[in-house]
Amino acid sequence: MAGGGAADGNAGALVLFSGGQDSSTCLAWALDRFGSVETLGFDYGQRHHVELECRAAIRDGLARIDPAWAGRLGPDHTIGLKALGEISDTALTDDVAIAMTEGGLPNTFVPGRNLIFLTFAAALAYRRGLKHIVTGVCETDYSGYPDCRDDTIKALQVALNLGMDKRFVLHTPLMWIDKAETWALTERLGGAPLVALIREQSHSCYLGDRSHHHDWGFGCGTCPACQLRADGYRRFVAAAA
Repeated sequence: MAGGGAADGNAGALVLFSGGQDSSTCLAWALDRFGSVETLGFDYGQRHHVELECRAAIRDGLARIDPAWAGRLGPDHTIGLKALGEISDTALTDDVAIAMTEGGLPNTFVPGRNLIFLTFAAALAYRRGLKHIVTGVCETDYSGYPDCRDDTIKALQVALNLGMDKRFVLHTPLMWIDKAETWALTERLGGAPLVALIREQSHSCYLGDRSHHHDWGFGCGTCPACQLRADGYRRFVAAAA
């Protein structure tokens, strides 16, 4: 479990693919390493539901960038988890302002979300005969979400393997890099065409805004996700200048 490592051209992987910058980069990372790659998205009643609508264009774009990737890109799956949104009282599932809570976490934190996502992903991987599961969580550029921490992912990998009697490997390629480094990873994986694809087609804005266009992509420009993405892109561009 890590961000990196040698390719396993004979193995299959499942990528948790929301349609955002991080998961799109992780999908390219997986296509560069594994012999077959399937994708999985979740519909949990998120305000930024538009992210799910971006996924097809990103998959198509990745296939055009590299013929080898096109040959490795397998089926896409979507799982409905509306119950998660129904029991959540957060800025990602309700039309409320983004703010900090008394507990010190932003109200964009959806309790249990990544734990549930990875559990469903493992259940699907079990059925599909896939060993590797890739997710874009990280500890570097995040809002303190406890289910994004490396310790959480390691503990969950142990639990999933015990509970399903399998040897899944949970990969977190972005765990220890920030958004500028994520853009740089994108460029290393697919050059300028991949950077352009993720800029124009992926969606990270918490408010689901696709009406405002910036040099780093579409979004409101003010929510925490937009601010992280914008700052990372500008540092990436400055470093390349």
